[in-house]
Amino acid sequence: MKANSPNPIGAIEKACRVLKAMSDGRNVRLVDIADYCGLDRSTTMRVLDILIREGMVARDADSRHYRLGAEIVRIANGVEEEIDWRAMARPSLLRLSGEFADTSLMSVLSGLEMVCVDLQIGEYPVRANFQALGSRRTLGVGSSGLAVLGAMRDAEREAVLAQIAPRVTHYPMLTDTFLREAIARVQEKGYAVLIDAVVHRMGGIAAAIRSPDGEVIAAVAISALSERILERETKLATAVKKEAAAIEAALASAKARL
Repeated sequence: MKANSPNPIGAIEKACRVLKAMSDGRNVRLVDIADYCGLDRSTTMRVLDILIREGMVARDADSRHYRLGAEIVRIANGVEEEIDWRAMARPSLLRLSGEFADTSLMSVLSGLEMVCVDLQIGEYPVRANFQALGSRRTLGVGSSGLAVLGAMRDAEREAVLAQIAPRVTHYPMLTDTFLREAIARVQEKGYAVLIDAVVHRMGGIAAAIRSPDGEVIAAVAISALSERILERETKLATAVKKEAAAIEAALASAKARL
């Protein structure tokens, strides 16, 4: 949503958007951060200047690139996440990348986005390198987000689809009709496949993960060349669904120990 839209966002939300954008290490330029946040560049620069004064953002004097500041690290040191996602996901990702030689990743639902919390690079020489630890993608922009959309309750999904519509305009294929048809296939098959819709010649296959309480909270996926997804879809689907179930079992076991 642009800052001059009918429902302008407040200063705190702008700052939060900027910090979230910068948690993806690829967003280092002003233009990248502004585009991610849906803000104009002058507004984004004002927010960045304030965050720099507070020590939450730093700017390299030579490259003029932005990065998260030391104060963010100090704040993070006092935070303990309820779920150790890397511990939960790593065995599954090792199995997936070991068996299929492609990139496997674990992404967690955060608001309207999926956040990559762990990934494993496979041995296949052509890699899906458009994801990194901490990278964020709007729901529907990738197989993980599509899998989560398919697993949501109807009312929740409708609310999300309305909110993400302005965010996915950068991806011409991701129209409302396209997403709804893709979600219907997720619900039919129990997994999501997205091919060539976000990155040319690249695709992904994913299965949603639910908490012990039944809420959809994450997804496990494999990203690869489109043809490598399509020619092995059945085997990949079986594997990601199996690993999603394994992670759900690990979550249930961890909760039972509390």
